Amino acid sequence: MTLRKTVNFIKSKFTRKTLPDKPKPEKVGWGPLVAVFITVVIYFAAQVLGALVLGVYGNIHHWNQSTINNWLNNSVNAQFFYTVIAEGASLLILWAILKRYKATFKTLGFNRPKLRFIWYIIVGFGVYLIGLDILTSLAKRVDQSLNLNQQQAVGFQSATGPELILVVISLVILPPIVEELLFRGFLYSGLRKVMPAIWAGLFTSILFAIPHLFESASGGLLWVAGIDTFTLSLVLVYLREKTNSIWPCIGLHALKNGIAFLALFVFRVG
Repeated sequence: MTLRKTVNFIKSKFTRKTLPDKPKPEKVGWGPLVAVFITVVIYFAAQVLGALVLGVYGNIHHWNQSTINNWLNNSVNAQFFYTVIAEGASLLILWAILKRYKATFKTLGFNRPKLRFIWYIIVGFGVYLIGLDILTSLAKRVDQSLNLNQQQAVGFQSATGPELILVVISLVILPPIVEELLFRGFLYSGLRKVMPAIWAGLFTSILFAIPHLFESASGGLLWVAGIDTFTLSLVLVYLREKTNSIWPCIGLHALKNGIAFLALFVFRVG
């Protein structure tokens, strides 16, 4: 065996054994503008549809607007069905869009989960906590009057006992699946088609954080939620890029929401 063949043989063996087998991302047919437009439309249209369906239900029962609003704001069942309708509509519209581009949810990274993803989720959660602490400290330095103790309007405040199962489905299970497919799946894939990962990740995180700014329980911009979701999204984008799978993103998102559920509805913190 010649010296060149020997070097090539050792190099090939070393490469196969030491480098991780990172799956290649699938090519997508949509670009950044389409990705942003469709993501925004799906996100808000699904919420409007959920409100309209429940509003029609109230009209069928001949409720006045005040009764309907009270039911929507205080009924656990109403809030649960609103979430199911909105998230279900998001998935259905996204599926139709993907079909138009001859793609599937697998194109967005919804492939077979792997056991090693658990490690990514655990480490990612730690990185998220550190990043959140850094960014909130920086935000406070930039604007000392910034109120970071605002409460987020998550609904379900009257939920107790078996109703908590509906809360888990509405907050811990459905949003992580749908939002990850939409933002770190469809949106990020479209941006990543023409952008470096860092810029695609920043734009994805900004667009993900903006809607959460308007979820304050007392009015005004909810900066604490904006910073929180921006930080979380940066970590989720990294996991998406690192693994080419949406499952670590879903897992970390669900873990974060699950801890929030325990704090708000089990231990009643805050």
